[in-house]
Amino acid sequence: MGEFEAALDTQPSLALSSLQRRVLQLRQQLNQASYEYHVLDAPTLADAVYDQLYRELQDLEAQHPEWVTPDSPTQRVGERPAVQFTSVRHNIPLYSLENAFNLADLEAWEERWQRVGLEVSSFEYVCELKIDGSALALTYENGVLVRGVTRGDGVAGEDITQNIRTIRTVPLRLQTEHPPAWMEVRGEAFLPLAVFAQINQERAEAGEALFANPRNAVAGTLRQLDSRIVAQRRLDFFAYTVHLPGEVAAGIKTQWEALDFLEQVGFRVNPHRQCCGSMAEVGVFATDWEQRRLDLPYLTDGLVIKLNSRRLQENLGFTQKFPRWAIALKYPAEEAPTVVQGISVNVGRTGAVTPVAELHPVTLAGTTVQRATLHNADFVAELDVRVGDTVIVRKAGEIIPEVVRVLVELRPDATQPFQMPQYCPECETPLERPEAEAVTRCVNALCPAIVRGAIIHWASRQALDINGLGEKWVTQFVQHGLLKTVADLYTLTEAQLQALERMGQKSAENLVRAIAHSKTQPWDRVLYGLGIRHVGSVNAQILAEQFPTVEALAAAEVEAIASVYGIGPEIAQSVYDWFRRPEHQILVASLKQAGVQLHGTAPATPRSTVLSGKTFVLTGVLPTLKRDEAKTLIQKAGGKVTGSISKKTDYVIVGEDAGSKLEKAVELGITQFSEAELLTLLESLKES
Repeated sequence: MGEFEAALDTQPSLALSSLQRRVLQLRQQLNQASYEYHVLDAPTLADAVYDQLYRELQDLEAQHPEWVTPDSPTQRVGERPAVQFTSVRHNIPLYSLENAFNLADLEAWEERWQRVGLEVSSFEYVCELKIDGSALALTYENGVLVRGVTRGDGVAGEDITQNIRTIRTVPLRLQTEHPPAWMEVRGEAFLPLAVFAQINQERAEAGEALFANPRNAVAGTLRQLDSRIVAQRRLDFFAYTVHLPGEVAAGIKTQWEALDFLEQVGFRVNPHRQCCGSMAEVGVFATDWEQRRLDLPYLTDGLVIKLNSRRLQENLGFTQKFPRWAIALKYPAEEAPTVVQGISVNVGRTGAVTPVAELHPVTLAGTTVQRATLHNADFVAELDVRVGDTVIVRKAGEIIPEVVRVLVELRPDATQPFQMPQYCPECETPLERPEAEAVTRCVNALCPAIVRGAIIHWASRQALDINGLGEKWVTQFVQHGLLKTVADLYTLTEAQLQALERMGQKSAENLVRAIAHSKTQPWDRVLYGLGIRHVGSVNAQILAEQFPTVEALAAAEVEAIASVYGIGPEIAQSVYDWFRRPEHQILVASLKQAGVQLHGTAPATPRSTVLSGKTFVLTGVLPTLKRDEAKTLIQKAGGKVTGSISKKTDYVIVGEDAGSKLEKAVELGITQFSEAELLTLLESLKES
C-alpha cells in the first residue's frame, strides 16, 4: 500500500496535505462526470472543463506517483457499459486517445515517442478530423457484418449490432470478391447537423426535452431498444482504422493505405485528411481547419494525429491508457461574454412558456447570436440571470446558444431577479405549472401562440406536408381570425386568401390546392400532425399500425396503448388524456367531416392463427435471414417478436454468437429453435 492510500486508511481527511485533498476532490469529480457521460448518457460537465481538471490530476499524480491508486480516472480507458444491453469483450481493446491542446503539447508528444529508442530515419503523420460522435467497433466475418459494439470501458462494450445495421453508411457486406476471414473496423457514428436540428424540432413539437448536442443525440439513439427509432434518426458513420489478419495486414503498410482500403471495401472515410512530413506541417493543417470546420455539415472537436507507418505503430505500442503513436488535438470550446439586454418569454405549440435571454449581439462559431434559451424558471433561478448582467454564452454542440454562467462581479447596481409572468403574454390566461414539472404552461387551447404552433406543426414536412404554408402566412391567418384550429384550414377559400396583403390569385390557388391534397396523407402522418405530447413521427407510425382508425385509438384504454411494443406508460397516458378533452373530440370530428384521412390499412390478417399469442425473441446472427426478415415472417404467422427474454417468452430463435439471451433462455427453460426449425414450422403452417 502506498503512502497516499495508507493515509486514507488511517488518518482523517484533515491530516492530509492540501494537495492530497485536491487529488481526492478531482478524482471524485472526474469519476462522477465520467459515469454521467458514459453510463447515463447525461453529461453535466463540459468537455473543456473535464479536460482541464483531468490534466490537473495527471500533473499532480506525475509529481507524486506514490499517490496513484487503481480507481483513479487516469488509470482507466473509459467507464463500464450500461446494463441494458449485452456486455461483450472487445477482440482488441478500444483505447481512447491522449489529448493535446496546442502545438507545444504536440511537440512534447513527439519528443516522448521518439525517446522510446526506435531507430527511425524518417516518418510521416496522418492528420484526420476528429468527429464528435460515438466510437464503434464493427466485426466482419467473411465479408459480412456480424457484430457492432460501443466503446464501453475500452475492454468491454455493449452489443448494439441491430441498431448499427440501420446506419446506411455501414456496409452489411463488404464490397470485395475476396474478403478476409475476419476484420474489425473502428469508426465514429455521428449525426449530420441538419438531421440533428430536425430531430430537436420534432422533439420540441412533441413536448420532449431537446438534445443538448449531436453527440448526446447519437449516444441516446444507439441505446434505443427499438431499432425503428434508430433508423428514423439517420445516423452516419466514418471509418478511421482497421484490424486485419496478419497475411492481409502485411499488404497495408500505412494508415493512409488503411483508409484507402476502407474506402475500397465500402466504408465512408472522411475526405479531409492530410499526410504531413513534420510537426510544422501538422500545425499548418490544424490552424487551417480551426475555422474551416465550422462550415462542415457535421461537428468536429479537433484533429487526430497518427504516425503513418503501421510498423512503427506496432513497435511503439500502448501505455496503460493510450496508443503511443496517436494523439488528439482538441480545439477550444468557443465562448464569449455579452450583456443581457432583456428577458422575454415564448409560448410554444404545447403551451410551454420558455424564458429567453435577449443579448447584445455576439459572434459565436461563425454566426451572430442575439438570443439564448433559458429553458425554464428553475434554470433562470439557479443561474440567477438578470437584465443587465454580463454572461458567458456558448453554442451547445456549436448549434444551440446557451448561457453558461453569470459574471456576478460585473453586475450593475439595482438589478432585480427575474420572475416568470403569472399570465400568458399572448392571451392573458393565468399560467400553470403542473406538479413535478419544470415547465410553466398556458392551458388555453385558443391561445394564438398555441394555435399558430399547432398549425405550423400540422403543415410541417413530416406531418401533412402542406407546401407553401409557412410561419408568416400562418401568423397572418391567425391574426385575421381565419384560423382557430387546424380544421379551419379546410374551410379556407381563394377569395379569403386573396383579400390578404401580398397574397395573389396564383398563390391562393396553389395553397388551397396544397391544403386539399393534404387530406390524402396517411393516418400515421395525421396522428403525428395532431401534436399529442410525446408522440413523435416514429411513435405515430407504431400507434397507427396497432390502431388503424382514429375511433380505435380514441376508444383505447391506457393499458391497451401502453401494451404496444415501443410505447411506454407516459406516452400512453398522454394519448389517452388527449382524446378525453372535449376540444380535441370536436377537432377530430371537424377533420373527419373535412375529409381528412383518419384511418389506415388494417394489419394484414395472419395466414395462420397458430402462433397467435406466442412471443418470440431472436438472438445471434441467423444463417440466411436478416433479423427484420425473420421478424416479419413470425408476425405474418400471428406471432409477436420482442427484444428481451422474460418468463412470458415462448420461443427463442437462436443464431451464431447468441450470448446472454441464450443463457437466460436456458435458465428459464424456454424452447429454442434454429432458423431451419423456424422455417420448417412456418412452412407447415402454410400447408395446414
